[in-house]
Amino acid sequence: MPALTFLLERVPTPLGEMLVVTDEQGLLRALDWHDHEARMHELMRRQYPGESAQLRDTTRPSTATQAMQAYFDGDIAIVHRLAVTTGGTHFQRRVWTALRGIPDGETISYGELARRIGNPAAVRAVGLANGANPISIVLPCHRVIGSNRSLTGYGGGLARKQWLLQHEKALRADAPMASSTAAQTRPLPGF
Repeated sequence: MPALTFLLERVPTPLGEMLVVTDEQGLLRALDWHDHEARMHELMRRQYPGESAQLRDTTRPSTATQAMQAYFDGDIAIVHRLAVTTGGTHFQRRVWTALRGIPDGETISYGELARRIGNPAAVRAVGLANGANPISIVLPCHRVIGSNRSLTGYGGGLARKQWLLQHEKALRADAPMASSTAAQTRPLPGF
């Protein structure tokens, strides 16, 4: 089984410790949260079937980490300049590419995302691909909301989604959360 070696950085952010995974060429491979580390490993395993992904801790700040620190300092557009690469299926990569096309400060529905990839009937499949997104924030799955404008589904938790959208000026502070997941939502420290 071929082995892939990735570098793992643990970076403090206003939303908790962020996990930044890059390859040896500096390409961003994954970005997730410390409290969802097991899910990140599972998503990476699914992305690279038949390959063994090994993570090596590093404290040397990558370009991705520097960009994410600038993002949290207010430079929202910096994430567009980050080089990323993903595994996944052809359909997933189409969805993830379309996510990068959502302008800063805007949100769209899952139905609109399905239309943007040319498959308006694939709303559910788009939602599943969005949920399998390995590179949070940079492939901005948090910008996809319910058709009724409520916050739904974000692997890092709805409180983080809400914070990110407010940070990007894409959401009012009083935006509704989906009732089925609101009970799972707890404020993050510092909110």
